[in-house]
Amino acid sequence: MARFSAHDRDPLVWCIAIAAAFLALAVWRLGIPTRLYFDEVHYVPAARKLLELKAANREHPLFAKELIAASIRLFGDTSWAWRLPSVVCGGVGLFAFSRLVWWSSRRRRATILAALLLATNFTWFIQSRIAMLDMVSAGLLMVGLWQFAAALAAPAAKARWRLLAAGVALGLSMGAKWSGVPAIVLPGLAFLALRVRSAGPVFIGRRGAGPISGVTMAEAVFFLGLLPLAVYWATYAPAFFYPVGWKLDPLNVIGQHEFMIRLQDSVRKPHPYRSFWYQWIVDWRAIWYLYEPVDGAQRGIVLIGNPFSMLAGLPALLWCLWQGLRRKRAYLLGFVVLYAACLGMWVVNGKPIQFYYHYLLPGAFLMACLAFALDDLWSRRDRWRWLAPLSLIATFAMFAYFFPIISAMQLADGKRAYAKWMWLDSWR
Repeated sequence: MARFSAHDRDPLVWCIAIAAAFLALAVWRLGIPTRLYFDEVHYVPAARKLLELKAANREHPLFAKELIAASIRLFGDTSWAWRLPSVVCGGVGLFAFSRLVWWSSRRRRATILAALLLATNFTWFIQSRIAMLDMVSAGLLMVGLWQFAAALAAPAAKARWRLLAAGVALGLSMGAKWSGVPAIVLPGLAFLALRVRSAGPVFIGRRGAGPISGVTMAEAVFFLGLLPLAVYWATYAPAFFYPVGWKLDPLNVIGQHEFMIRLQDSVRKPHPYRSFWYQWIVDWRAIWYLYEPVDGAQRGIVLIGNPFSMLAGLPALLWCLWQGLRRKRAYLLGFVVLYAACLGMWVVNGKPIQFYYHYLLPGAFLMACLAFALDDLWSRRDRWRWLAPLSLIATFAMFAYFFPIISAMQLADGKRAYAKWMWLDSWR
């Protein structure tokens, strides 16, 4: 088995370059279609009402809609402005994801591979170009996890600032959408587990114990528990001041969440794009966000995962679990746990209508697992080494081939143009 240097150089320039290239591609023709499509019909009108301090879309938290509303106020009520928060969070989130992989593993090539794989796994790109809640939540989650991972490697003084940033980002992520909650609670649990391992049964009062010498358990509870919750609840502030109609009581935290859960569970009408978690992991069920003549041409946007990388990630996930347990590599197990936690939420969730875009976060952590597995292959000196670069080529080839149908480009063959990309009937 290949051994990895503990002195790999930080690929910061690569991380910046990949995120910048992704952002440039995602911003290109961001305003097309120029009208609302798919779930933008819920969130953009809600943002417009938010500017008037009127209640709308009450089943979801407010922060992502607040960003859409701010963008409309600053740049005008245009398609480009509606989608600006998502595309910015997509670029920032991709950079944060690469830094998370680096600070967790200190593996240079794996970090670069992870960034490239996430940028081309389809879902991150598509969700970065639509005015929904998901990318704001996912991007901020990656920022929070990155800051926590970096804090573990920093001296106490700098670690506190990292933990502060982590707490704020995690709170804002939850304030955009609840999908990342399983991952949001993991930094606090990880800190607790590492403290117990370092200090034993007297971990609460032990000074100088890990994982960050000098940072007490009380500080960790504040930064990773109380602060995210406070920031999350603060994102509801506009609802405290609605002048007419529904007005949120700042002290009615439990009642508000009971109400939101009832609203979410009340959606039971069958949907043609409804799917289940076991279909997501094998890339079985697509969602057509758009397919019609718009802006002078036939255009389409289909949400599926990259047919190569999203499937190749599954054996890589098992490899990370095996290697993590066998070699005691905590970072491998960490990404397996992140994947399982974010997917497991939908396995046990009672929400009756679920969609493939709920796989956004599990699919992202799956790309980290694939990157680690490919890095291991690339470092070998045997006949299997060629599989690593070939896998990267296959991933990019799929992204290039499907690009017209995931980016609303003009399709030359009219109404039947979509057929060339429909490899499975379940994608139609």
